[in-house]
Amino acid sequence: MKFGDYPKAGSLDGVAGFRSYLQSLGFDMPCDDIVAQGPQSPLAQPVDVDGMKIGHRLAVQPMEGWDCEGDGRPTDNTRRRWRRFGLSGAKLIWGGEACAVRPDGRANPRQLIMTEESQGDIARLRESVIAAHKEATGEDGEGVVIGLQLTHSGRFCKPNDNARFESIIAYRHPLLDRKFGVPADRQPISDDEISRLIDDFVVAAKRAQRCGFHFVDIKHCHGYLAHEFLSAVDRPGPYGGSLENRTRFLREVVEGIRAEAPGLKMGVRLSAVDSLPFRADPQRSAPGALGPGIPEQAQLPYRYAFGANPHNPLEPDLAEPKAFIDMLRGLGINFVNITLASPYYNPHLIRPALYPPSDGYHPPEDPFIGVMRHLAIVRDLKAAFPDVCFMGSGYTYLQEFFPNVAQAVVRRGWVDIVGIGRMVLAYPEVLLDILRGRPLQKKRYCRTFSDCTTAPRNGFVSGCYPLDAHYKKSAQFKELAAVKKAMSA
Repeated sequence: MKFGDYPKAGSLDGVAGFRSYLQSLGFDMPCDDIVAQGPQSPLAQPVDVDGMKIGHRLAVQPMEGWDCEGDGRPTDNTRRRWRRFGLSGAKLIWGGEACAVRPDGRANPRQLIMTEESQGDIARLRESVIAAHKEATGEDGEGVVIGLQLTHSGRFCKPNDNARFESIIAYRHPLLDRKFGVPADRQPISDDEISRLIDDFVVAAKRAQRCGFHFVDIKHCHGYLAHEFLSAVDRPGPYGGSLENRTRFLREVVEGIRAEAPGLKMGVRLSAVDSLPFRADPQRSAPGALGPGIPEQAQLPYRYAFGANPHNPLEPDLAEPKAFIDMLRGLGINFVNITLASPYYNPHLIRPALYPPSDGYHPPEDPFIGVMRHLAIVRDLKAAFPDVCFMGSGYTYLQEFFPNVAQAVVRRGWVDIVGIGRMVLAYPEVLLDILRGRPLQKKRYCRTFSDCTTAPRNGFVSGCYPLDAHYKKSAQFKELAAVKKAMSA
């Protein structure tokens, strides 16, 4: 199919039409007819994780900010975003946004960094969430759990204003090195450098604890460095080869945090399934228009996609992800946020959408198939580990059917907590509207225009330009429109 052949959520005839269309695609996505209200609603039930009581089942995902100061401290735009996390009424803020543990590990030159100098500002971000939550709900913050996502961006480091990746790689990747211009003489991060990086994670975690965060997320997703270790099958030495070695980085970070920040809880956001990198099909691209995504050609077996079948890397294989989660349980970590793949080389898998980012491609499948993939993978992991608290991703494309599906998957026990990211940028109150049975503001639903990715990829601050008046009225809105027009000329 070409872009435009897939029906939009708003064109389907209510829940019955939505369910009928999904069945025509060959799968049965859970979707309740009526979204319950009040304390007996499945979405209103509390959940306890490692002694942290989360007040209900709707949460805010971590997102990558592109609007901090050059030294990693928050700006007014950053503070506004965190305040809106609190206004959402979410009881779990998983990570807030990706926070680099050191300056050279940033994915962009305006990313939040945890330093001695910035920690006071970051503490105030957390405090602003609590204050806004009280303002929106009238509650005092009981049942609110806030974490901070700690990250190093690895091959996607871009800490300076030079528009180039300054990659720090775990190993030489046969496809991604070429795709992202890693120099031929670039050596993978050394074992000694890994030890220093582990220390950086531990120091950042100690500071997060001082800031009042309940937990830290040791980020293992989206192609960033910790995630890349999980596929470092060709790396020699203690951090590559066997799965035991490929998980050593995580184990040593956890050990360090336990020693230096006792009592601080931990979670892991995991890309449970990776895949081949995709690109726009040049045979089906018109001038100024992206074609549908196609996978890069690779020699089989392809062993560089964690959670994929090496003989068919477009097919999930959950054997190693299950072993990884079992290892987390052994470490006393029972809090896992599941996502997929990477926004850099297969955005249709991580964020099902109709409209591609500027450096992407049109969807190679109906985006509802992508949503179902997320749901099914979390379902299978939850069935394997019923004692682990799983948070799911990939729901935004459901739009007006999000509450019906969210309630259904929680009610069926497919997932413990449902997280949304992009949708909360322009419509943070959506979570409270759902929980309190208020009319939903459909015009504020994220329609997956992908400007929240296109804008920062072109040097603008992150935000929802199509729907959030704060950004729509900014000078950068006009600049972004000019960039998009030039790209399509």
